[in-house]
Amino acid sequence: MKKVPLNPRRLLAIIGGTVVIFGLFAYGAYRYGELARALIRSEVQVSLLEVVGVRQRESIASLTAALASRASENAALTATLDEVRRVLGEEQNKNTLFAEQIRDITGTVGTLQKLAETDPELIKKYSKVYFLNENYIPARLSAIDSRYLYDVKQPQLILSDVLARLHSMFAAAARDGVTLQVVSAYRSFAEQAAVKSGYKVVYGSGANKFSADQGYSEHQLGTAIDITTPDRAVFSRFETSAAYTWLVDHAHQFGFALSYPKGNAYYQFEPWHWRFVGVKLATVLHDSKKFFYDLDQREIDAYLISLFD
Repeated sequence: MKKVPLNPRRLLAIIGGTVVIFGLFAYGAYRYGELARALIRSEVQVSLLEVVGVRQRESIASLTAALASRASENAALTATLDEVRRVLGEEQNKNTLFAEQIRDITGTVGTLQKLAETDPELIKKYSKVYFLNENYIPARLSAIDSRYLYDVKQPQLILSDVLARLHSMFAAAARDGVTLQVVSAYRSFAEQAAVKSGYKVVYGSGANKFSADQGYSEHQLGTAIDITTPDRAVFSRFETSAAYTWLVDHAHQFGFALSYPKGNAYYQFEPWHWRFVGVKLATVLHDSKKFFYDLDQREIDAYLISLFD
């Protein structure tokens, strides 16, 4: 058989085709390898994700259980706290009630002690009603400042607990341009007897209209004062003086009250005679336009506790 010589172009075509086929095969093998590796990576990732997912689910389940347990514990703690609050509230109510009872008891004891320390005679109606014997002397007497005396040569005494109030009243009047002076204050049983005897010599039985017998004088209590002004002549017309007007308007603020107003059943009108009865009672009398002897003794006794407030 005769060999046909190969055409160079055909040979080149065959070689080129072979190269292309081999190249395609090689590329296919490369791509297959790449895809295989990518698949493996994907499977690994999926596996990892599944593992992570399992762990996450386990963690979530664990957290959920922990939260449920904590919620249960919180509920128990809340219930315990509510119970503690309830018990504490009951105890606080008991303590409050107990404290109120203590205050009531303390107040009662304080009131009783205050009453025990306050001379009940100081608020009695003595003008022809109650009697003070010759042995009665106020617990403590103090000298009135000489600048408030009509006659500095005649010292005057007043109950010590009243002294500061008297001085304050006279100082307040002075600030308002009114000068008040004391003519007479505390008088003992014997001194009152001497005064009454002197009046009887001059006025006879008429002295009973303006002077109390010994034992019935408010002056023996040490809480009554007779007031005048520097011009003693005004004593006889004290009712029309600026001093009397000031006392009517302001004396109650310092605990003093007029004892014998016009129309009283005991003595003639004495605008100069004022008695310390305590701010509370004096204010009640002033505001209600009443006088000390208008009240029943039982009503007056209720103000003993506040006499020196």
